Order: sequence, then C-alpha cells, then structure tokens
Amino acid sequence: MKNISSSYLTAKSAKEFTQRAQSLIFSRALRLIFACLAVISIATSCTEKKAEEPQEEEKSTTEVALTASQYKTVGIETGSVEDRNLNKVIKANGYTTVPPQNSAEVSTLIGGTVKDIFVLEGTYVNKGKVLATIQNLEVIGMQEDYQSAVANVEYLQLEYNRQKTLSDENVNPRKIFQEVKAKLAAERARAQAAKNKLEALHVNTKGTTSVVPIVSPINGFVGKINIAKGAFANTGISLFEVVDNSQMHLDLNVYEKDLGSISIGQVIDFVLTNQSNKSIKGKIFGINKSFSNESKTVAVHAKIDPADAKGLIPGMYVSANINIVNATVPALPKDAVVKNADKYFVFVQEEGHAEEKHEHKEGEKEETHEEEVHFKAIEVMPGTTDLGFTEVKFVNDIPANAKIVTKGAFYLLSAMKGGGEHTH
Repeated sequence: MKNISSSYLTAKSAKEFTQRAQSLIFSRALRLIFACLAVISIATSCTEKKAEEPQEEEKSTTEVALTASQYKTVGIETGSVEDRNLNKVIKANGYTTVPPQNSAEVSTLIGGTVKDIFVLEGTYVNKGKVLATIQNLEVIGMQEDYQSAVANVEYLQLEYNRQKTLSDENVNPRKIFQEVKAKLAAERARAQAAKNKLEALHVNTKGTTSVVPIVSPINGFVGKINIAKGAFANTGISLFEVVDNSQMHLDLNVYEKDLGSISIGQVIDFVLTNQSNKSIKGKIFGINKSFSNESKTVAVHAKIDPADAKGLIPGMYVSANINIVNATVPALPKDAVVKNADKYFVFVQEEGHAEEKHEHKEGEKEETHEEEVHFKAIEVMPGTTDLGFTEVKFVNDIPANAKIVTKGAFYLLSAMKGGGEHTH
C-alpha cells in the first residue's frame, strides 16, 4: 500500500513540474513578443515623426570672404565687362593640312642598296637637296649606253655630211645617203633616251658611277624617314616625306543643314583642340561639291595667314567658328561665369567692406586679424560663347567700374556653397 501511494505522489509531482515549465516558457515567449512589438512601434513612430518634420531650408548666401593670403594663393584675377565682337557662328571641327603640291612622298625610280642618309626628321631642305644615296650597278650600264650612243652620233654625223656631198654630186647612190641618215637618227634617239634616264635619276651623264642620289622635289621639312643605311630601297615605296608648311590651310567638316549659310570669303576663328586657346583667324576659299561617305559632311577649305601658320603641322585637330553675323555685346572671359543649380553668376569684389569687430574679455590679449577681401555673387544671363568669351546680361544693374572676378570664380563658388563664413 505504501509503494502504491509513493508511486502516485511521484507521478503527480512530475506532471506538476511539466506544467510549471510549460507555463514559464509561454510567459517568456509572450514577454519577447511584446518587446518586439514595442520596438517596431517606436521605430515606426520615429520614422513618421521624422517624415513629418519639415526639412530645414538650406541657408542661401551670396557673399564670400577670403583672407589676403587666400586671395593671393588662389590667384584671383579681376577685370571689367568688355564690348566684344561676338558672332553668330557655325561650329565645325577639322584639321590642318597642306595642298597636294606642298607635300611630297620621295621615292626612287630604281632599286638599290642605301649607301648614305644625309638628313634627319625635322630638317628643313631646299628643292634639289640630296637626302640620301643608293647604289645600283645598272646605272653604270646606262652611262655606257649614253656615251656609246653619243660616240656613234658623232661618227654618223661625219658620215652623213660626206654621203650628202657625194649624193648631191651624184657620185654615190642616194640609197646609201638615206641609210646613213636613218642610222644617225636612230643613234640620236638612243643617246637622248639614255640621257633622259640618267637625268631622271639625277646621275651625271659624264663618267661612270653606281651611286644614285635621292633628292627633295620641293622646299620643306623632312617628315618620316622610312629607310635605313644598308637596307634595300625598292621602287614605288616612300623613302622620305617632305612637307612645305608655308601654304597651310584647314579642312573643316560642315553638315548639310549649315551649307546654306557658308560662302567663300567668310572669316573663321579656330583654336587647336589639344593645345592652348589662342584664337587664329582664317578665310574660306573653297567648298567641296560632294559629301564624305561616312560622316555625310562637306569639306570646307580655309586659308591661314602664313604668319599665324608658323608652328602648325599637318594633322592638328581644330575647333572652328565660321562667323555668320557679327555683333558688339558686353562679354567676359568664359571662366568668369559659373553655374549654381539652374542659375548663372559672376563674382564682384566689394570695395570698402566693413571689417568685423571682435570683442575681447577684459585682460584678454588683443589678436591681430588678417585683412579680408569680400565678394558678392551677381546673377547673370549668359549668351553666345565665342572662343573664350561669353556674352553676359546682368539681372540687376552693377556699377560701371565694378571689379569682376575673371579667374578663380569656381573657387569662390565652392567657398560660397560651403557656407560662405570665415573663421578667425
């Protein structure tokens, strides 16, 4: 009986223990769920609150100040509005080139081994200057043929004179005279042909030599050299390039829609795409009558003044403005105009700006503060930009003698957008 009672109590205790454990686990799970819901609620509330909060408007400022040392370091430069002739223009790209008669590919009429080279790339040469020599033994045979033909001509000329006299006196048959006359004509032709060959090779008809000079056909600068000493120079292959830059001009690519506004005699302004912004002038002298196959543009040719063509070489890329309508407008260097958001500004240096007063506590050492230069952003409406200058119209009037920043305006814009405040 005691055993049965003990077993019953043990089973009851185990069941109670299991129920308590389950209750504890359930209680903890509920607490965890409530905690998560609370966090989510707080986060949502914060997000909504943040969304409802109006965004603070950015402080807008139109002034900026630099210390004298900053002014010097940045390299600020000022100027004034200028009246400049800015044009309604057609923009075109192209490159520098020379006429065909001012460019030569030097080759040889007879193959041979390169003996000597007398020039370097970039050397200026006159027409007829020997650039190199090649060696070919066939030339000796040409000279021998010429000299042989000349000797035969001399002999046949004497025979011709003798036979003519005999024929006139009816001593010899006229047939003999005609044969001598034919032989003389044939030898003269052979001598002339041999002479023409030697002159084409620039070889002297007297003496014997195997050396053939390669001469420049024009005045100009030696370009690429395609031979080396000891190499074999083939006929029809370019050995040297010689270019005369004195007649430099431009080939500009103009689209069909702009052709109606282009005419011979129009003035153009162009700059070298990959070099300085120095403007160079030219004048249109020719317009092609056919389209380029790929770009569907028409080539327009413009002369360059020889004084301005110095230093230019063929193949330089250019950006050009073909001037259509000329007008005098107020303008500034294009770097003076900066864009902030959707507006354009220039900076004007403010004169006589009051220096800030700095209060110091009693007994505090007075500090020296560096002098400041103040600038104010003035809104403008830009117009035509023509090779370095931009037409400007001021939204509000400014003094006629206002000092406008022409260099360093972008730095001032960055400083202004950063707050425009100067700390001491």
